[in-house]
Amino acid sequence: MNKKIQVKILNNKIGKSIPLPSYTTSGSAAMDLRACINESIQLKSKKTVLVPTGLAFYIEDKKYAGIVLPRSGLGHKHGIILGNSVGLIDSDYQGELMVSLFNNSTKNFEINPGDRIAQFMLIPIILIDFDFVEEFEKTERASGGFGHSGTS
Repeated sequence: MNKKIQVKILNNKIGKSIPLPSYTTSGSAAMDLRACINESIQLKSKKTVLVPTGLAFYIEDKKYAGIVLPRSGLGHKHGIILGNSVGLIDSDYQGELMVSLFNNSTKNFEINPGDRIAQFMLIPIILIDFDFVEEFEKTERASGGFGHSGTS
């Protein structure tokens, strides 16, 4: 059974000229988010822009959070990644979902109304408490740092 969250449509283009978020295939783990803009935006090389989606999500259940992820094709083919790497939508956030896009390429990139710009995924959250200790139980790795196991 799918988990339901509340969605508020903030722009009347949503569901008409700009499709609602949806899973592209039956195996998709995340829904595509689209640019809800009136006209094309030129995202200049090495610059960031905040793009509205025209939607607000209210997750409500503290056992879940939303994450905004980059689209792999945009990143690999065009250098368009998220300006904040991964966006986190807390369960109590109710504002418009905005997507920070960064152009990591040497070429300008055009974002058009309705373009798929990112992905949204709902994830379970496990809240933690700290158990402060004097020493950890030793493991095979212990405190071995980055690259300690080599490359092959």
